[in-house]
Amino acid sequence: MTPGDFRTVFNGKTTRAACPELLFIALPNQKPQSRIGFVFAKKHIKHAVQRNLIRRICREHFRLASHRFEHKDIVVLARKGAADLEPQHIHKIVAKMLNKLDTRLLQDHGKPTAN
Repeated sequence: MTPGDFRTVFNGKTTRAACPELLFIALPNQKPQSRIGFVFAKKHIKHAVQRNLIRRICREHFRLASHRFEHKDIVVLARKGAADLEPQHIHKIVAKMLNKLDTRLLQDHGKPTAN
């Protein structure tokens, strides 16, 4: 995703799912594939190892659930406390937030119509 794509997600009519440590924002796009981007401030997650671990876990869950997020841009923001999460807890949070996001996207935008 480019900086302009991030701006579009932040300025658009988005669907959100949040927990105290992570915020997931989604917006339908006109691209043939779904995309995921990350905004992890060093202020909240100081070490690159921690940032990369959270990215890897998010990407894996996104890959496994990508059929549910066709034609969507998703941005994941880290909040204070994200660096303190254990990997097992990150897996649970990401799975829960993606399920919540999927439910809310269906409510907000409905199922895509077949042409």
